[in-house]
Amino acid sequence: MQHLGKDGDELYHKIIFGMSNISKVQLIHRHLIKDERGWFFKAITGCEEGIPLHTGEVYLTMGIQGQIKGGHYHPEAVEWFTVIEGEAILRLEDIVTHERREILLNFEQAVSVFVPNNVAHDFKNVGDGNMIILAYTDKLYDPADTIQYKL
Repeated sequence: MQHLGKDGDELYHKIIFGMSNISKVQLIHRHLIKDERGWFFKAITGCEEGIPLHTGEVYLTMGIQGQIKGGHYHPEAVEWFTVIEGEAILRLEDIVTHERREILLNFEQAVSVFVPNNVAHDFKNVGDGNMIILAYTDKLYDPADTIQYKL
């Protein structure tokens, strides 16, 4: 007869906690996009099984020293950006009023920047090495919502 109630007892865990969740673990293959400026990687696409419907996308982008990433605006989507490696100048322009702003960002004085829709943005890597940015957008990617814009 098995003793039920010991934490290490497999049968106890199955009865108390139900069947193992290990079979629900998923490997989701991702695609790394590379070009001469660096790379771009979507960690969360918002379409994953079990993810809430309101979830947008989480992505990382890397820029090589001296390169500029971005250079667009979104009529619908909003984004949050955090530099997690290196140093960047974030250039912003309201596409309606043409008001401009520049913000120096780095990991040592880490901040997250909210960029509303219709504000063009790009990041210039001004550090000594690579720049890595962690970003979240509230919408799933739609090419019609990414409008190229020269800052």
